Amino acid sequence: MRVSFGKRLSIIATGFLLFALIGYVGIHYVSASKSEPAKLPVKFVLTTETETFKQPKTLAELLALKPEDLGAVDIERMNLLCAEGLPGAENLNVDECLDTLDQWAKILRGRIDLNFHQYQKNPTYFYNSTNFFKMDMMASLLYSQFNVHYNPKLIEPPTETQLSNDEFFADSRDVLIHGLLGPERMGTCSSMPVLDVALGRRMGYPLKLVSAKGHFFLRWDSPTERFDMDATGKGMNKYDDERYKKWPFPITDDDIKADGLLQSMTPAQELSTFLSARSACLHAAGRIREAIAAHAAALRFEPNWRFNQWALQHAEREYAGISAAELEDAQPRSQNSEEISKFSMWKDETLNRLKSAELGTPETPRHEVGLPPFSKNPIP
Repeated sequence: MRVSFGKRLSIIATGFLLFALIGYVGIHYVSASKSEPAKLPVKFVLTTETETFKQPKTLAELLALKPEDLGAVDIERMNLLCAEGLPGAENLNVDECLDTLDQWAKILRGRIDLNFHQYQKNPTYFYNSTNFFKMDMMASLLYSQFNVHYNPKLIEPPTETQLSNDEFFADSRDVLIHGLLGPERMGTCSSMPVLDVALGRRMGYPLKLVSAKGHFFLRWDSPTERFDMDATGKGMNKYDDERYKKWPFPITDDDIKADGLLQSMTPAQELSTFLSARSACLHAAGRIREAIAAHAAALRFEPNWRFNQWALQHAEREYAGISAAELEDAQPRSQNSEEISKFSMWKDETLNRLKSAELGTPETPRHEVGLPPFSKNPIP
């Protein structure tokens, strides 16, 4: 099987994320026979309205919150609200999606309990971890019972010709979780780990969203046990951080420090990541000013990530009146073959957009995100 998505740091010129998948993982067969139930939490962990906090119903209400308030907002609500108004989200109903997640979590809980005999029969297959068994069973059930799967049209390895960013982000259903909850139930590694985290948290699992370079994965992160997981195929694979330091792209210590790679995300960082995906969808649709606003919001919720700083700067530069003539003879500054390839992709996409999109000086409130005044410098 093939995998692809744009490199979170390395495709700087385009100024946004591109996500994808590498490799199928093995499917596990689910039995329907009764057995001793697994020891699972009794109550779902769901965020509800309180007297002092009102759950956001719109993207505007979500963005009005302070970063420290986002811990009271579920990851799935943030993700769904970031799809508001995007191509592929014309019929989005957030409440219906949340109800679907509630229903799926209840079904998954019962079937995980029902199949605990599989762990008892062969605990070493599950690394002698009942927690990994729960996650592996959840992923297998999502594939076999709910038909949750990776969009086959967006699968290619990072060593082959990449899909353009505009192709990958043309439909928001491929990168945000409403596509996984809709009738086709398809997504990518931009959305599938988010779905797993959302469902797992409903069952009381201590799950975190984590980013490698060019890849999202999830982590069981408790005081007594910590392991990384990939679930973009037919089941669940268990890894540690060393894998993601090398796959799908090498990560340096500077990358980890500058962009929060391999670190369990906070709620504010989760929202920042979803806003970056939103900006990419808007960028692909030619909705220039909205894309810049989404980049600025992403930076406000996580101002320390290098990618967020660069993404906003490059988006503004691209749309600050750059003419096609300025780009025709432009050459990449780096002689690295990978950088030359990425520059060529950026240049081609920008030239096409300049001929079709309405451009203008960006109206981003830069002072709100702590950046210096905008300075035109169009060539990355």
